[in-house]
Amino acid sequence: MIRVTRRYRFSASHRLHAPQLSDTENRELYGKCNNPFGHGHNYEVEVTVRGPVDARSGRAADIGRLDQLVEQQVVAAFDHRNLNAEVAAFRDLVPTSENLGVEVCRRLKQSWQAAFPNEWPRLEKIRIAETGRNIFEVSQHEIE
Repeated sequence: MIRVTRRYRFSASHRLHAPQLSDTENRELYGKCNNPFGHGHNYEVEVTVRGPVDARSGRAADIGRLDQLVEQQVVAAFDHRNLNAEVAAFRDLVPTSENLGVEVCRRLKQSWQAAFPNEWPRLEKIRIAETGRNIFEVSQHEIE
């Protein structure tokens, strides 16, 4: 098995604020990330797939198809968006990078079969770098 990882970037804003908590509890929990006006990040998303090397093409994944899928399901959906206000998944869910990773994985899994109708490649994991120090990872088998 070969693993192939591609990086993608998008910029988005969000506010970390849980509606079931008081304003004081939100400020204590999320600190500056609870700013009422929100804040933004230049996210870097890594998508890792795995599969055997195809004898005919010599590749484990069709990078063009992967790029197209990620562009449609992730970059176009999140780039230059206010995650709280413009992405339905985060209307009732705090748009932490953990939840963003789960949503990215869910979107890719939902569209995977149409993009890759054969058994291979398989989605393995998503990594999201929110900052140079904050990196979040989710394996596809952990997402329903």
